Amino acid sequence: MIEKKKCKVAVVMPAYNAAQTLVRTYKAIPKGVVDEILLVDDSSHDDTVEIAKLLGIKTIVHEKNVGYGGNQKTCYTHALDDQSDIIIMLHPDYQYDPSIIPDLIKPIKEGRADVVFASRMLGNPLKGGMPLYKFVANKCLTKFQNVVFGTNYSEFHTGYRAFSSKLLRSLSYHTNSNNFIFDNEMIAQIVMKGFKIYEIPVKTRYATDSSSTSFKTSVIYGLGILKVCARYFFHKYGIKKDSLFN
Repeated sequence: MIEKKKCKVAVVMPAYNAAQTLVRTYKAIPKGVVDEILLVDDSSHDDTVEIAKLLGIKTIVHEKNVGYGGNQKTCYTHALDDQSDIIIMLHPDYQYDPSIIPDLIKPIKEGRADVVFASRMLGNPLKGGMPLYKFVANKCLTKFQNVVFGTNYSEFHTGYRAFSSKLLRSLSYHTNSNNFIFDNEMIAQIVMKGFKIYEIPVKTRYATDSSSTSFKTSVIYGLGILKVCARYFFHKYGIKKDSLFN
């Protein structure tokens, strides 16, 4: 359990062309709960950086696009350098509901979890506009991952998570992919190390101004997950040691 000093809570937002939704996302973050908000802009082509600065958000700008995973690496490294105790990863596209942040961090504060996933599958994502093919793919991939990992979670593909600093400091996330598969490499590392995972439901919103991957990108992502699962299985059972789990 985190000591009973005041926990420093940080929200990190990996951003790319989020100008249309950043203000709404920022304003929906509950006041008095978060100590710091950090936005890392991955070389956007719109006014994301200017809007972030007008809102008073601490902003870091990548001169060159490094990808979704690479953006998260910068987010977590800076939050840890700032001595944050709990770090929440929230997309600035207003797809996930920021108002549940108190519920997201509560299990970590109480020592019941090391990481909390805001799961769309505990709610009704189709009602929120999730495309049917993404819903089916999410369900199938999560079920497969549960079999491989020996777990029973509702979703491994949410982009809304809260981490304890202890967990992040223990992971070699810097060596992970710079692309979308970064998330599931992190999850495989978390499961391998035996950290406590907790889930809460979250409502989502799918609209034209929310970020979304193409069908082709989704297929590549799905194949990447199968590869991560294979790496996890081979490493866990001593078939082939993998540097991902060092």
